Amino acid sequence: MDTVSLANHFLIAMPAMADPNFARTLTYVCEHNAEGALGIIVNRPIDMNVAGLFERVNIPLEAETAKTELAGLPVYFGGPVQTDRGFVLHRPKGRWHSTLTVTDEIGLTSSRDILQAMSESGVPHEVVITLGYAGWSAGQLEYELSQNAWLTVAADSHILFRLPPEERLPAAMQLLGIDFANLSEIAGHA
Repeated sequence: MDTVSLANHFLIAMPAMADPNFARTLTYVCEHNAEGALGIIVNRPIDMNVAGLFERVNIPLEAETAKTELAGLPVYFGGPVQTDRGFVLHRPKGRWHSTLTVTDEIGLTSSRDILQAMSESGVPHEVVITLGYAGWSAGQLEYELSQNAWLTVAADSHILFRLPPEERLPAAMQLLGIDFANLSEIAGHA
């Protein structure tokens, strides 16, 4: 059986989501195949900004654009897996030591070289930086979808990179023409 890839899609947590790690979250799926799925939560900022993260990893923000455009950006809780490790979702994709290609334009990088480049040049500046990620084993995401745990919609890079975190979930819901307040916790059948 072929699996439809949900890479470059949003997962919108349904109101009945019992796992507190995912309640009221918008997750961007970076990879989805027969072995499982990987994504990052893009609407749950933590109490740290990019300047604080760079200070923590001993990389000074050197370029003026890094100081003005990146320093104040929030760092996000990306999911419950490897919360001590950083991940940078970015556009353009570029060439880094450890990048997962999501689309021709978007990559997810976990190597330190992207942080160094951001410090020195301020590029890439369209970024979502997380600590941790969300992971699903083979068939797990498909099962959760069959249990109505998530809604899915094709991702919009404007929502990812341009909207403030608190506007991302409602904006993704609007892509489906749905208001989050109108979602029911109970699945219906026709």
